This record gives sequence, C-alpha cells and structure tokens, in this order.
Amino acid sequence: MFGSIRDADASRCFATMRLIDEYRAVRARTVALAAPLSPEDQMVQSIPEASPTKWHLAHTSWFFDTFVLPLAARAADPRYRVLFNSYYETVGEQLERTRRGALSRPALTEVQADRRRVDETMVRLLEAGTSEEQRGVIELGLHHEQQHQELLLTDIKHAFGSSPLQPAYQAPPARALADDGAADRPARFAGFGEGLISVGHDGATFSFDNERPRHRTFLRAFALADRPVTCGEYLAFMRDGGYARPELWLSDGWTAREREGWRAPLYWSERDGVWTAYTLAGPRPVDPRETLAHVSYYEADAYARWAGARLPTEEEWERAAADAPVAGHFADSDVFHPGPARAGLFGDVWQWTASPYAAYPGYRPPAGALGEYNGKFMCNQMVLRGGSCFTPAHHVRATYRNFFPPGARWQATGLRLARDA
Repeated sequence: MFGSIRDADASRCFATMRLIDEYRAVRARTVALAAPLSPEDQMVQSIPEASPTKWHLAHTSWFFDTFVLPLAARAADPRYRVLFNSYYETVGEQLERTRRGALSRPALTEVQADRRRVDETMVRLLEAGTSEEQRGVIELGLHHEQQHQELLLTDIKHAFGSSPLQPAYQAPPARALADDGAADRPARFAGFGEGLISVGHDGATFSFDNERPRHRTFLRAFALADRPVTCGEYLAFMRDGGYARPELWLSDGWTAREREGWRAPLYWSERDGVWTAYTLAGPRPVDPRETLAHVSYYEADAYARWAGARLPTEEEWERAAADAPVAGHFADSDVFHPGPARAGLFGDVWQWTASPYAAYPGYRPPAGALGEYNGKFMCNQMVLRGGSCFTPAHHVRATYRNFFPPGARWQATGLRLARDA
C-alpha cells in the first residue's frame, strides 16, 4: 500500500513539473514573438478585428490573473480588469475592441512587469499544488495563449503590410522549407466512400468545448484534393476574369468584392504586370508554387466554382484527416509564410470549409464565464481546418475547429478543393 502511495505522489510531482515546464515554455514563446517589435510597433491596431501586440501580452496575463490566481494575488490596478478583458461579459466591463490601439498607457514596461508578476505567482501556485479543476483551466489558458501567439503574428503582419514602408518583422529565412514536388503537378483527388462516421473530440486529451461531443454523421461519397491550392492556380483564376464574373460568386461575396475593391488576395499588388506579396520578411514576388493565403471564404468559394469543384464540409475534411499524421509547416519553423504546396492535410494555411460554425449535436457550453469562450460566437462564421504557418504545432489536431467571418482575409486562410464522387 505504501508503495502505491509513493507512486501516486511521484506521479503527481512529475505531472506538476511537466505543467510548470509547459507553462514557462508557452509564456516565453509569446515574449519571444514580441521581441523584434519596438514599443511603437506594439501599440499599433490597423483594423478593428486585430489587436496591438502589447494588448495580446497583457490579455494573456489577464486570463490567468482572472480565472486562476486567488483574489489576493491579482493585479493591484483594478483598471487592468477592464482594459484587458476581451469579451467576457460575466466577468465585467471591457474596453471597446476598436479602442485597444489607443492604449499608450500602461506602458509596455508595465505590461511586461505584470507578466513577470503573473508568472512568478503562477509557478508558486503550481508548486504548492492545484486541484484538477484548476489544472484544467490552466491548460485552457495555455492553449488560449497559443491562439494569441498566432493572432500576434497575423495582427502585426496586417499592421506592417498596411504601412507605406512595409517593414520586415524578420530576416528572410536562411533555409528552404520542405518541398515534395506536389506544387509542380495538378492536385490528386482521393476518394472516400459514403457511410456513417464519427467526428469530434472524444475528450480523452485536451480539446476546446466546441470540438465536443463526439457524434455520428452520414457522409455521401466524396473526393478531396491531396494538397491546397497554389498561388499559380489562383493567378489563372484572376487572369480568367475571376474577380469580374458575378456568376462565380455568392451574392454576399460579390457585394463584399465591390465594397472592398478586391481584385487579388490580401497583401498582393501588381506593377507592370508583376505581382508581389507582402510577407513578414518584407515584399517579394508572388511564387506560383507557394500555397495560396489571405483569401476570404467568398474568394475561396468563387475559385472552387471556377475550378469545377467545391469546398469540403468540415466533416469531410475531418474524415480525411482522421488517420493522417499532424505534420506540416507550422509556426515552430519560425518561417511565418506559406511554403510550396505539399501533399498532406495540415499546415501552411487554414483551409476554408463549406460548413457554418454551429454547435455539434448535444453541445452545451461550460458553466460560468468560460462558457463564453466559444459558444456565443456560433453565428455568422465559417469553419476552417488544418492550422497554418502561424499556428503552434502542438496546438493542431484533426478535430480543431477554427472559425472566422466569411469576409476575413488577414489570417493565413486558403483552400483545398473537394468534389462529389
């Protein structure tokens, strides 16, 4: 019996050490991503949908301060509770999202100092011992921070890409990404038979609440491309008048195209017949072999119609990805730009699906403030799958449901074609 007690104590000690290591690694990664940016860079907000880097640094600390730390250990300045609350109505007031770029105070040094306070207090809390419920919220907080790492990169890309100077966040990569030659050939379609399948997360490991419950659904036979669409393929769509042919577009998409003046993916510009694209390493010529990124759902859907295909549903995508390795180009490479299109389901770009973001059968949001995390956004959004070059690899899995409004383009969003079999 005493051996069993010692084994249980050792197991808890090991789990605590592992959680502390993971906490430190995730928090350090956020700081490292912000490090190339000046204090001026870190308070820029170029569009209402994006947030300043400084706000990301503060909000991710706010999460642990609000949902994990005891009241006596929380920030001494109660204004932080309002300034860095994103959308949790049950927690209290929030600063209007569009005003985050107006926060010249608190200074960046104060936000950095507050992160250190939160980290020191969190590690002491973990070392002293935490409940199973607390550990679950901490794990959620770390995955939440990884989401903000991705947003930090995409938001600063929009800020820099919108600037007349188009500055570089990083130097051009010193090494080439893996290339399997799939970009040099037409996509190959793999067929999948009809039948009942199970989709969603089984809850055995971490998942967000919107990935559950696991449930059964019926799929008709379909075929899915083995790689995403390339820039060269999309250029062919553009040269064939894709942006001037209303028969290819959904009505809302055509209205958005006219209102926004779209004639190419975000960050693309043309001079003397040559297309260039802004990247976090600065502007460079569009590479026809690279995976297409920064298109809206509307553009993805119009391209699929032009190509004589369609977008997959999220259930079709998950059926294809269920047995596939989670391997591809993610943020861990530190090359924050899509590479040559490769065979595989994951990485480089988030892939638009034809599925509206809605609750799975039997879904119930968690009780309390954390129930606001996902469920209240299940309206007017479309589901994306697969992860991108801005997504931490540890954060990706076959059941992950990302979601954005159909007109969003500042994320690394592309597409993969599907067909009825």
